Amino acid sequence: MNNIVAPMNSVLIGVEVAVGEQVSDGQVLATVEAMKMQYTIKATSAAKVSAIAASIGDVLQEGELICQIEPTTDLLDEAPKSASPQEERHDLKHLEMRLAATLDDQRSAARDKRHAKGFRTARENLNDLVDAGSFIEYGQLCVAAQRNRRPLEELQTETAADGIITGTATINADVQEHAEAAIVINDYSVLAGTQGYFHHHKLDRILELAERSQLPVVMYTEGGGGRPGDTDVQVSMAGLNVGSFKAWAKLSGLVPRIAVNNGYCFAGNAALFGCADITIATKASYIGMAGPAMIEGGGLGKFAAQDIGPIDVQSNNGVVDLVAEDEADATRLAKQCLGYFQGATGATGAWKSANQNALRELIPEERRGAYQVRDVIDVVFDTDSFLELRPSYGRGMVTGFARLEGKTIAVVANDCHYQGGAVDSIAAAKAARFIQLCDAFAIPLVSLADTPGFMVGPESETQAAVRNMASLFVTAASITTPVVAIVLRKGYGLGAMAMTAGSMFAPVFTAAWPSGEFGPMGLEGAVSLGFKKELEAAAEGEERNALFAQLLAKMIEQGRATEAASYQEIDAVIDPADTRACIIKALSSAKPSTPDQRKRRNFVDTR
Repeated sequence: MNNIVAPMNSVLIGVEVAVGEQVSDGQVLATVEAMKMQYTIKATSAAKVSAIAASIGDVLQEGELICQIEPTTDLLDEAPKSASPQEERHDLKHLEMRLAATLDDQRSAARDKRHAKGFRTARENLNDLVDAGSFIEYGQLCVAAQRNRRPLEELQTETAADGIITGTATINADVQEHAEAAIVINDYSVLAGTQGYFHHHKLDRILELAERSQLPVVMYTEGGGGRPGDTDVQVSMAGLNVGSFKAWAKLSGLVPRIAVNNGYCFAGNAALFGCADITIATKASYIGMAGPAMIEGGGLGKFAAQDIGPIDVQSNNGVVDLVAEDEADATRLAKQCLGYFQGATGATGAWKSANQNALRELIPEERRGAYQVRDVIDVVFDTDSFLELRPSYGRGMVTGFARLEGKTIAVVANDCHYQGGAVDSIAAAKAARFIQLCDAFAIPLVSLADTPGFMVGPESETQAAVRNMASLFVTAASITTPVVAIVLRKGYGLGAMAMTAGSMFAPVFTAAWPSGEFGPMGLEGAVSLGFKKELEAAAEGEERNALFAQLLAKMIEQGRATEAASYQEIDAVIDPADTRACIIKALSSAKPSTPDQRKRRNFVDTR
């Protein structure tokens, strides 16, 4: 005989069996209630009810008898009864319904509208960006703060997630050890991607988590800026007490921030895009600090959305770092960019590199012969690892990320195909910003220098040359990430010093190829200025030209890289084929900076 007793002080609210009833293992015998919670008491084996000692409504003390059962084997010979299918719980069914309302299958009209434009949905971009099964979504059930003007059921579908998908996931986990990231995807299919009350709350929440856990952030920014239609919110007049923009900007220098845009990106969305460290935009992007309505409202005329910040404008002025063909290409670039900040990739030896002997032939022996510096980069660094940023902005300066034996490297180089490689105002600002970014995240820098110096002249001064060119020295003076400088050919004047982190001995290793030549300014100019009297004394024409050629030849000999090395103005002159090996060895000996040594910086251009 087994006594069935109260498990705690409680009230008996149900007796589910009668005396003489045969019960099976797990069958409910009675129900009690304590502290607003109900508890069922079940049989632990096949048995027969022999007595019931309490009645519904009785107040029971812990251990007080409810009923008695007598174990029996009568049921052992019976065929087991098939369990009846359990009915789905109402609360679970309600949750599934609410979650489904936010997904593309339930929002087919919005999905089809995006596809008709050749665009992807926000969730399609999400699924392409993150590793499968890794995404944890925050605030998926939010809707626009418009309950007093629209039915809730409509809001659940039409304003799904309040127009912004946020969460955490891993990206590139197959090749990166540290793959965790925060994700923000503005959903243009919800109220044109505008920023509403709960939209901002969700954004603030994920940015706070990114700061706390130091997670890189990838943000898709398509949208039309602030939303005036959230009428449920009556706690502000102008809606200016929004923390999202400060929270996003505050991450500058703390975690990498990558912004991706496709389509229209105006006002607040554009502000978020412009604050990012790396900006990627498709050819179908239009990015501006105000949309057509705001421009017209300001009395500045009527414009179509396509007139505002098209991609050719925003790539040529440096707003966009990388131009993508479409959202799929933009997502691929975002993953690649993030990978550089995530660290080394692949197993040891998985990388490939070109035959380094090719470097010996890439620069013409004729000292004025032009060449492609990007070909040099492609040979020196791991095969297919170089990604150039802002190629159509500050064209005399090449900036980008590459890898050496799988490790991330930042690259700056002069392009002799544009103004002979002279560092103009825009190129200087471009390089300074890039170097700051690399320093903030301890990415070693390799400088491939070939410059006649800073661009000079009245036109140059109209571009704030003094301020922007000086920024290279200010930046170089404070960086702690190791730098290796290789002078490929020309190393003249202040421009060459700026390309070598402020001075020739600022890098951990400064070397030149045999084609390198050095001087306080371009050698032709040095002859013209330094020997002005001698040249003027010579007869104009053949005699003067011959004297000039003679003096220049002598200065070229004096300015050779081997002569500079003999005065220890550089550390070494190297065989071009040894460049890769020298860079690897020099960086291996450099002590990496610590987070405390690195300064957080703001990477937003002032131009």
